[in-house]
Amino acid sequence: MASPRSRGFLLLVLLVCAVLLRAQNPPAARTITIRMYDARSGRQLVPSNFLVRFDHQDDIHNETLRIDDDGAGQITIPAGTSFLAVEGTYDRSMEVYINCDTGMERDDRRLHWYSIADILSTGVIAPNECFKGKYERPRLDVKPGEFVFYVRQHNWRDPDSY
Repeated sequence: MASPRSRGFLLLVLLVCAVLLRAQNPPAARTITIRMYDARSGRQLVPSNFLVRFDHQDDIHNETLRIDDDGAGQITIPAGTSFLAVEGTYDRSMEVYINCDTGMERDDRRLHWYSIADILSTGVIAPNECFKGKYERPRLDVKPGEFVFYVRQHNWRDPDSY
């Protein structure tokens, strides 16, 4: 029969093994679906690419990005990531759409960051500040794990287009 001391040691060894096994198993992959819409028409756009940034960093992380034929992108979020910013490109180049969550701001290139926890739990629709029409915009249903944002192309009035 084992002594109480050896039982305690065996229990401690099992506890340490369980902690180490849990630490080695990565958390479940978190995937976010990204959809981009035209600010004026409300139609979904098919981008050339999405520029995805995490946690207030300038680095673009498109390693796990997949874009479907309808323009929806799926990206796997790295563990420990809290915030997300997305831009879209067009004309098969690095021409970047202007995000409409900055439509009323002086600096239209400023990135807005969205909580990944909010996107995963309820879904997020970024504001459309570019639209000033008198007709009601189409209402979009957003599901948990979806991020929807509105964009517009550059025009001659934009300061950096001349």
